[in-house]
Amino acid sequence: MADGEQCGEEEYSKLKDLRVRLDRVCQGGGQGGESSGGGGGAGVGFTLCFWIYLSGSARPSSVVLKQKKSESEDEIPFIVLNEENKLVLLPLVLIHKEAPSSEHPFPWTDILHATSEIDCPLEKWFHVGCQVAEKYIHLYVDGKLVGEKSLSPLSNKPCQDDIKQITLIGNDGNLGGYTYQVQILPMTASISDQFVKSPPVKLSLDNSGILDGVEEGGDGVWSIVGGKASCRRNFSLEVVLLDAFGQSVHKDMDVTASLLYADNGSPVEKTRDDAESPLLLSCDGLEYPSTDRPVMLLRSRATFKLKISQLSSKCDNRLFRVCFRTSHSQRPPFFEAYSCPIRCISRNRTFKTVGFVKRSVPTTANEIQSLKASDGLQAIRDVYGNGHIKSSNQSCSKFSPPSKRCKADGYRSTGELTANETLTLRKSQNGRMNSCEGTDSGPSDSDSTDLKDSEARWNVDSIISDVTTFRYCLEGTFERSVLLKDLVASLCNEEMAHFAEQVCLYSGCSHHRSQILISKQLLQEGDDSWNTISQNKQHALWISTIPELNKRFTSIANSASRPLSAQDLETLHGIAGCGDHLGREEFDRIWHWLYPVAFTLSKEWVNKIWRCQSPKWIEGFITREEAEAAVKGPEGLHKAGTFVLRFPTSRSWPHPDAGSLVVTYLGTDLVIHHKLLSLDHRVWDSRLLQDMLLEEPELSQLGRVTRQRNACD
Repeated sequence: MADGEQCGEEEYSKLKDLRVRLDRVCQGGGQGGESSGGGGGAGVGFTLCFWIYLSGSARPSSVVLKQKKSESEDEIPFIVLNEENKLVLLPLVLIHKEAPSSEHPFPWTDILHATSEIDCPLEKWFHVGCQVAEKYIHLYVDGKLVGEKSLSPLSNKPCQDDIKQITLIGNDGNLGGYTYQVQILPMTASISDQFVKSPPVKLSLDNSGILDGVEEGGDGVWSIVGGKASCRRNFSLEVVLLDAFGQSVHKDMDVTASLLYADNGSPVEKTRDDAESPLLLSCDGLEYPSTDRPVMLLRSRATFKLKISQLSSKCDNRLFRVCFRTSHSQRPPFFEAYSCPIRCISRNRTFKTVGFVKRSVPTTANEIQSLKASDGLQAIRDVYGNGHIKSSNQSCSKFSPPSKRCKADGYRSTGELTANETLTLRKSQNGRMNSCEGTDSGPSDSDSTDLKDSEARWNVDSIISDVTTFRYCLEGTFERSVLLKDLVASLCNEEMAHFAEQVCLYSGCSHHRSQILISKQLLQEGDDSWNTISQNKQHALWISTIPELNKRFTSIANSASRPLSAQDLETLHGIAGCGDHLGREEFDRIWHWLYPVAFTLSKEWVNKIWRCQSPKWIEGFITREEAEAAVKGPEGLHKAGTFVLRFPTSRSWPHPDAGSLVVTYLGTDLVIHHKLLSLDHRVWDSRLLQDMLLEEPELSQLGRVTRQRNACD
């Protein structure tokens, strides 16, 4: 590093390239403002602050920074990782009697030092601060004092010129690391203030929401359907640029996706010159090699719709990973993000074209047996594998897929709305509302009586084929939306209601019902809105979209007293992922999220708390990060039981949880949890929703959301 007090504001550099000369250290003004004992009032010393990122290959017993006198060739340890992977600060040569020499052997345990009590994190940014005075050394990690040691000055009259002869040098060995904002400051500088200033950033894969088209196994390996064009499916992944505090950072960056082997990180190559690229990016209905189509971060996020053309079985059954990289020339690890290991499979499917048949649904075991030889049912058996049909004396035989909602819904139940964290408020025998956490193996959110009641509604003249019903249960959110658009154009309301009951019956999840029933109105109003906004053109201005969105929202949600706020519109803009202009695809992203939310808000028991302004039970449309920040608070964690309500931005129509409310709260274990509220009207009575929320033992006080807008760089 060039001479000077600090690096450039946006400079990231390799640890091995770090050079910090202390010949411009300002004359200190006594003991540092954060010092807590262990030192006198000497005026010789300095403060060193820097962010550091250590790679996963970093090992304990390594030197992080070395100190070197200008007239000597010897390099002496200054900051090291000890055998327990804890950070250690050693005395400074020319200042302290206890300073090590080049003859001191590893592990330097006989030298007085300041040691952190916490393990040094790897593959994560953390902040290091050092205050060096003639009578003490202090070590800070992430703005907090973690170690200190009293020392003896080397001479009776140490001077600042002694320090100016020293240069701090980064490790040039195999300790892979990067630094950011290295600063040499006076003794009076506040390390905690430097900690919160301009933190570094890291690219991360956002696993908080639905992973569309991905099925996760118990071993953490993702299964994705790929291969030839007629079989492979889209899957969507989203990356986000976050600072060291987990806050979104708005920067103009291009991100490129590529497919690597999970075992050694080498690229997956084409099987032949004329073959397709192993990883394809879907854009406007066309497929492109992913490496040829970078995606720009918009409002800190980039969404990739991908397909894999290479099968694991064709590559010695090796697993893949999707790697996301920015265009940074040095390719530092914090500008890269990786998916979980992927097994790309070919799912042989014999589905015929979606069709409608004029026949009655089989309701007896004999009727089901007569269909077993049919092509459609054979296709269903091929897809479900070990699924089976229960034949009994029941009036309706129920198909049982291998797992309930996890596989039949086509999404994995992890992230911000884990399946075993679905919070259902239901009335117990003593009249209280108890929280019940459903699991994949337990009953679905709809009672068994709901499924029995559906039998009475099965006598419909025109019904949908079994193949279509089971296809809907198997597909991801995008494929379901395409299927529903086709069905809405061909079916009446009664037939759509019948289809909704079939899907709920065969999937074991009642949440599909609402998404199917609102489809016709959602699509019609969406078309009308887009035509109004675009004036039958392909694109429209974002600013001209706002009045129409506000008008539709207040009408659907019955919320004339609380229209969309500027912060709500900011969130919608982020969901669209557009700039000043938007096309139909971006508009649909907004509409497919907004309409289910507005529909939920139209329900009386939700509408009451939405319109309530004091206290503000629902702070508007907020992101997961903003909800977590509200629970944490500006000075750290609030007390256990603090919670906020939000609509998850990762759930859009026709996802079964689109429009649902989520409670983000701080548990008694001081861990932030996200739980889904069941909004089925049958579980609510005349009491207020807020009263029932506060009766939950895990919820005690409402948090406040503070919106922070990041300026674009």
